[in-house]
Amino acid sequence: MNGRARRGSREVAVTLAWRRGATAARSAESARQLDFEAEGIAALVQRELAATWAACGAFEWVALGYLGVSSSLIVFFAENLAHPLRLAGVQFLVATLILVLCRVEARAADHARQNGETFSARWWHFWRHWYPHLFFLFCFEELAKFVHLVNPGWEDAKLIAFDHWITGVHPTVWLEQFATPARNEFMQFAYLTYFAYLLVLGGVLYYRRDWRGYWSVMTYSALGYTMGYVIAIFFPIESPWFAMAGAWQGELRGGMFTTAINFIEHFGRVRGAAFPSEHVAGSFAALWGAWRHRRWLFWAMLPLVLCMCASTVWGRYHYVADILGGIVTGTLGYVIGVWVMRKRGAVAASAE
Repeated sequence: MNGRARRGSREVAVTLAWRRGATAARSAESARQLDFEAEGIAALVQRELAATWAACGAFEWVALGYLGVSSSLIVFFAENLAHPLRLAGVQFLVATLILVLCRVEARAADHARQNGETFSARWWHFWRHWYPHLFFLFCFEELAKFVHLVNPGWEDAKLIAFDHWITGVHPTVWLEQFATPARNEFMQFAYLTYFAYLLVLGGVLYYRRDWRGYWSVMTYSALGYTMGYVIAIFFPIESPWFAMAGAWQGELRGGMFTTAINFIEHFGRVRGAAFPSEHVAGSFAALWGAWRHRRWLFWAMLPLVLCMCASTVWGRYHYVADILGGIVTGTLGYVIGVWVMRKRGAVAASAE
């Protein structure tokens, strides 16, 4: 091979080596860029998740905890459900909506602090504070799907026996002798007052901008309700309305309040989830909340709450045992809630 050929070969080799080096350098640079972008995305996601969780308070801790527990039960007892994936999907959707609402409201609040109050900020602030009522309604109606998730039967016989043991009679049957249209109407009115307790108490605290008080009573209620929801899943009770049907001489007749209750019960009744009484649990959680945060409202609510408790038996919706169970879970919700609200971050900064 002459000198010119050897030089040509060396030049080709050098050129190829340079190209390979350049290609490797570009590949390394691309890899570093991809790593940087991946780290940037991961850091962004991590910051966003942290900010979203920081936007949550004690109420969300309880609400998301309940959704986690009920979702786990769906997984473990999926064979007892007609559409477990659908139910799990709904649980995930509700949890996601709660987190998104908290995060969006936090951003709107930050923007309002920097640029002044806007309609958007007020809008998200309102829904951030009032969505708990919709959450409670969703969870209660959902219990119709969970009533035989764990236990395939009904346990009413145990509560019927307990009521007879503690009173000496079957209370819902015994009370029929005192029924008149006027008394029925009063009792159904008392039953309807349940829907006002948390709304009125929350409305007063919201109007007074007592955010700690507001989220405290929502958390008391959430704890009382969710304890009742879990008990109802494991111990299904269908209520005297179903279990003792035919034991009475006739239906309870009255006026417009009786008609309103019959309408609500027709479209919103859940067969099951009667023990403990969520009406009583929610009422007592709100009652204790009024005692702690607005004492004058406690005294206004007390006679109505006691009449409401009696009306649940009068109207054949609950056993006496349900009432006692509701008092216990509602009171426990308050006691545990007071402790939870002392925790750091129990009231999210954006929700104040």
